[in-house]
Amino acid sequence: MNASALSPWLREPLVELLRQRGHAWLLQGPSGLGQYELGLALAAAWLCEQRDEETGEGACGHCPSCHAIQVRTHADLCMLMPEVAMQELGWPLDEKAQADIDDKKRKPSREIRVEAMRDAVGFAQRTSGRGRGKVVLVYPAERMNTITANTLLKTLEEPVGDVRFVLATEAAWQLLPTIRSRCLGFTLPWPASAEARDWLVAQGVPPADALGLLRSAGGRPSDALRLAGQGQSPKAWALLPKAMSRGDASALADHAPSQAIGVLQKLCHDLMAAGNGAAPRFFEAADLPPAPSRVALARWSKSLANAAKTAEHPFNAGLMLEALVSEARTTLNSAGRRP
Repeated sequence: MNASALSPWLREPLVELLRQRGHAWLLQGPSGLGQYELGLALAAAWLCEQRDEETGEGACGHCPSCHAIQVRTHADLCMLMPEVAMQELGWPLDEKAQADIDDKKRKPSREIRVEAMRDAVGFAQRTSGRGRGKVVLVYPAERMNTITANTLLKTLEEPVGDVRFVLATEAAWQLLPTIRSRCLGFTLPWPASAEARDWLVAQGVPPADALGLLRSAGGRPSDALRLAGQGQSPKAWALLPKAMSRGDASALADHAPSQAIGVLQKLCHDLMAAGNGAAPRFFEAADLPPAPSRVALARWSKSLANAAKTAEHPFNAGLMLEALVSEARTTLNSAGRRP
């Protein structure tokens, strides 16, 4: 990935990061800002065989190394991701993991498996195949459990040979302090609203929908693009708070339980903000129902957080959705009973 393929708000950070020296970087910030894209662009630049280092630009995009990354076969790049993320982003799994999943012995992991981390440690200790060093990209880094993170720790502290690490995360506070302390931290910038809108339009989002999608994503462009790909309508989004007040489950009928919980958490957040005199982030103020009491919202927020823990494996998705909407209706209608 060369710099021109990056989102506009990531091009300057790429140049800035390429000027720094070190062996481990931690790219952090909220979801939807481009941690994965920036991490991959860094890796491509370090491994590029025709990069002009004096200009500080990224990878050339057409040398053999860049081509190997584009087709997901670079021998000196190790991608450490949950298997579900590997599949979504087109990276091949190792033969054993793929065979286990194909034979239905297990489902693709949602965490970075310790076996994959051990393979990465072995990769870091081997000689570079193309002579430009090696890169290990960990994304999302918060998906490492304690055992996996501790497996990485010693290699991260005392790397062998010419290897660099990029940890990209959307929840840096979930990482072990010992992991964070061994990396150079970099917080991704928020794009301006106009810049993000123009980028969404360039990706094929209808201009009339771009700002509405961006609001529903909390200003995060990549998340807004994903919502557009899922067919989310800004008009339906604006009507959703009052649909929840009526207990209309059909407004969330096409959402998986985890997605429905995310929507309701956004609504709860905005009502908390409105109740404290702050501007809502995900909905227009005019689209929100009256804010319930702080106690009711705090109780709802805690309940949604608990529901999120089992959302990926609900006993019955339909019943779970009905329960979520019923709880939302009860909470939202308690506003009229506030003392």
